Amino acid sequence: MIKLSISITWYAYRKKKFGVLIMKYDVIFIGSGHAAWHGAQELARAGKRVALIEQEKVSGTCTNFGCNAKILLDGPAELLHHLHNYHGIGMNDAVNIVWPELMAYKHQVIDPMDEAMAQILAVDGIDIIFGHASFVDAHTITVNDDTYTADNFVLAMGQRPAKLPVTGTELTHDSKDFLDLPEMPKSMIMIGAGFIGMEFASIAQAAGSDVTIVEYADRALANFDADYTNRVVELMTAKGIKFAFNNAVEQISQDGDVFSVKTAQGNTFQADMVFDTTGRVPNTDDMNLASIGVETNRGGVIVNDHMQTTVAHIYASGDVVAKTTPRLTPTATFESLYIADVLLGQTTAAIAYPAVPSVTFTLPRMAQIGVSTAEAADSDEYNVYDINFAQLGMFASHHDTEAKVKIVLNQQKQLVGAALIGDAAPELVNTLVPIINHKYTKADLNKTIYAFPTPSAMLPMLLANFLA
Repeated sequence: MIKLSISITWYAYRKKKFGVLIMKYDVIFIGSGHAAWHGAQELARAGKRVALIEQEKVSGTCTNFGCNAKILLDGPAELLHHLHNYHGIGMNDAVNIVWPELMAYKHQVIDPMDEAMAQILAVDGIDIIFGHASFVDAHTITVNDDTYTADNFVLAMGQRPAKLPVTGTELTHDSKDFLDLPEMPKSMIMIGAGFIGMEFASIAQAAGSDVTIVEYADRALANFDADYTNRVVELMTAKGIKFAFNNAVEQISQDGDVFSVKTAQGNTFQADMVFDTTGRVPNTDDMNLASIGVETNRGGVIVNDHMQTTVAHIYASGDVVAKTTPRLTPTATFESLYIADVLLGQTTAAIAYPAVPSVTFTLPRMAQIGVSTAEAADSDEYNVYDINFAQLGMFASHHDTEAKVKIVLNQQKQLVGAALIGDAAPELVNTLVPIINHKYTKADLNKTIYAFPTPSAMLPMLLANFLA
């Protein structure tokens, strides 16, 4: 009966206009990643007619070409890192990564995900339309010469890898190429020392490649704690990864099988492959956004505090949005669900982000949340405290010699931010999320029982000594 009802509604929305089939929806999401499908499900389950427009694979970049594939390929590199921690205290470095086998496993796990996601969305009655969307007017789009209308749209197109505007840029590869390498090259150059370059360099080095990172700035990972970032660079250098900071790439060339990267500083670097890891740009091209009044800038689509674009019934979420909030899968999901609540009339309040944790999957890991240590250093409102727990409990048993945290407290002795380094940093930062967002006190932590001995139990115990 439910399926029949949906079917009748669907056909009621279809009509011919001047011989062209027009299909009408309540909400159309342009994109199918986390910035789209979470909200789409909520709307569909509330009885709304919903469609997703997708150019590539269902569920977007993170699932198919980003986070999931990256962390899968990172797994053996992380294991080697842990084994190395025990070198000289009970273990030998006697394991190697067989890249073609690992890549085959990646395809086995990742390749079916888009189809599986499409089936999940179909259960909720969500239509998936493949192709590139372009606006005809503020309520009408075309995809593959078909026309679709909607009361509301959500722009969730995400981002794509950037390309350096230099001679020979066509010779570079991007993040999608790296995550699909059939063989690991003997040497590679990463142009850019941000998230992508640093994480991929760690994986490639562990898999046996000779890696050089060329970076325009004077440091890596500018948004993370400087002390911890510099330490990660030191450790990566000790493993054989070469860094060339303060180098502006001006030309990329090829001579046979050798690729050269020349910088304005007069340096030349050579390798078997060159990857452009300088960042990502919003997918706003060829959609006629300007013609319908949707404003954009270099950062993406401009929105207000209700995620509305400059056209009130058109919203935007995820990485395509011009914003200071971290462009992460969880924030995209958060925005998508918020927009669904707005469209369903469940909230009229402005979007209010909680503290957002960020992780960089270098070896060792780094993480941060809330007020940064750099922000705290520039303000009298905060105090920063260093906690070295490398020799405590599980950290000592895992020989995690880099395990440290810097906590940021306000004048009321509430935790408002933190920076972490160490193998457990991704899990530890999650333990701080409720402490920050719910303003836990010393008494709150002392009344909480954690599984012991675990890293996630150690940090709150130590933290309690600093809180009011």
